[in-house]
Amino acid sequence: MFLVPLRDLKVIGDDRVSAVGMGTWGLGGYERPDRSRDGEIVDVLRHGIKIGLNLIDTAEFYGAGHSEELVGRAISEFDREELFIVSKVWPTHFGYRSAKKAARASARRLGTYVDLYLLHWPGTHWREIEETLHALEDLVDEGIIRYVGVSNFDTGLLRRSQEAMRRHEIVANEVKYSLRDRWPEDSGLLDYMKRENIALIAYTPLEKGSLARNPCLSEIGGRYGRTSAQVALNYMIWEDNVVAIPKAGRKEHVEENAGAMGWRLSYEDREKARRCV
Repeated sequence: MFLVPLRDLKVIGDDRVSAVGMGTWGLGGYERPDRSRDGEIVDVLRHGIKIGLNLIDTAEFYGAGHSEELVGRAISEFDREELFIVSKVWPTHFGYRSAKKAARASARRLGTYVDLYLLHWPGTHWREIEETLHALEDLVDEGIIRYVGVSNFDTGLLRRSQEAMRRHEIVANEVKYSLRDRWPEDSGLLDYMKRENIALIAYTPLEKGSLARNPCLSEIGGRYGRTSAQVALNYMIWEDNVVAIPKAGRKEHVEENAGAMGWRLSYEDREKARRCV
């Protein structure tokens, strides 16, 4: 496996993960399974692992569980302890019993335990959120999952969720974050998570490819021998507690994403990148 530079190994819980991971939303279907690209997707994920991307993000909602099945197939030939698998419970499965059932189903589809299990969205009722967090704590004790996290939680709800935990800690919050959508910075969420040692997992970091076509970012990248997409990703992993999970759709995309690691924008160029969007 390719050795990721030390500064590009970020901490989630007690584990080290690559600063750039692989997202799987839409791979294997959206709300229903799509098996037309199964073999290709498995190959892409395996290629990403081989070049050092050890974090893979999925969810029970993606392709009605089929994304988890594909991730399970992809990781089956690797040393499980070198990988970090993230999955999520959908709000319709919130609640103590439902969440535990959903997590076990995810683990079966993956063929292994889940490293980090997230509440996918806040939902609407605090009582259900609290029951789900307590269920996830019990799942840690049972060995089904290793860490508890949340997704799409603002600062207030994250803080409240932390206070509700009884034995374990919330180690990550997965949110939309990109050069174009910097709400975690503007809202104070990123600074709060830094203080609390909570990892921020950034999804849609390339804004569905639009930042990869940004001429201003391309100009900045030219000074480093990098692409606009690599500049956009490097902007985020510049922060010590931020991991980016661009979609792992093609091998060439995975390789380009991995190229966002191993270097850093200067402070001046990082500020210029902010003004590009």
